[in-house]
Amino acid sequence: MKELAGRLTAVDPDAGATVRVIAYFDALGESRAGLEALVRGAAVLAGCPARLVDVERRVRIRVEPDGRRRDDELAPDPAWPSAALVPDGVPALWLERTGTAEPSVVDAVILERAAGALRLVLDRTRGRVPLSPADDPALVETVLDPAAGERARLHAARRLGLDATGTRARALASLGGRPRIMAVHGDGRPDEAELPAGRVGVGPAVPVLLLPGSWEAARTALRFTSEGTARDPGERVVHAEDLGGLALLAELIAPGSEPPPDVRDLERAAADAPWMLATLHAVAATASLRAAATEVNVHHSTLQDRLAHAETLLGWPVRTPRGRLRLHLALSMRHLARG
Repeated sequence: MKELAGRLTAVDPDAGATVRVIAYFDALGESRAGLEALVRGAAVLAGCPARLVDVERRVRIRVEPDGRRRDDELAPDPAWPSAALVPDGVPALWLERTGTAEPSVVDAVILERAAGALRLVLDRTRGRVPLSPADDPALVETVLDPAAGERARLHAARRLGLDATGTRARALASLGGRPRIMAVHGDGRPDEAELPAGRVGVGPAVPVLLLPGSWEAARTALRFTSEGTARDPGERVVHAEDLGGLALLAELIAPGSEPPPDVRDLERAAADAPWMLATLHAVAATASLRAAATEVNVHHSTLQDRLAHAETLLGWPVRTPRGRLRLHLALSMRHLARG
């Protein structure tokens, strides 16, 4: 294999590197390497930090390219190259490489081989550990179904380990994922590490029999989430209880509906400059223009120039109190109107 890699490198460096990656992870698999060794291999081969975040099994491992393990609680950036552990699953392995639209051929092979090896180790050593006591899809759906009888919902809740007389819980809605229920502990605010990866709407904490309402609120909150990228700035996790009156907008704007005029103005402005949406979101989401400038990492005078240009394209001011409110509503309606 080494000889083949050497010959290929002389002709095509990527092909040679790809063969080395395959051989490397094959050797780790044969030696029954553990999770940390596999993540370390991905980091060293890619030359950038690699992290494994398996929420269901409560596994978080982050390794620097020099091989040192340095875990943290930060959420992965959705722009990083990533791979799921199962087909059509949520991303679980990331290479912390910024500034690339698509992963290179070598990065893609590293992610594929490492994810496959990690899945085998996790299945062998940890099986499937639920995110919370409520991990049976059929039972969860029964508890969250407002049309199900109270007796059926109580029976399903008990089987899930939820005490209908004392337990408070939240419903979780994730993009492309199945419904979940999270029992409330302590102050009731879940840590982001406990939540599914990606965009998540979190319902309010309620008694078990009121979980259908929490589920409905979680689905509404999910519509206000974003990818957290320059093209889709905003929060990846939104709590329904933080929306207040904004939740009423969801009743007025159906997914996939014709965007309101202010949203169309936003889209035209966004097409003019790649910084537009992130800058406008920073203005709407921070306490001052100086804070917004810090958020998007530009000088205050540069921000003023950007906003003057944005106001010309939008047709309304964004630096007045009323203009900022209009901008905030327009950004929220943009999330709600997408299909």
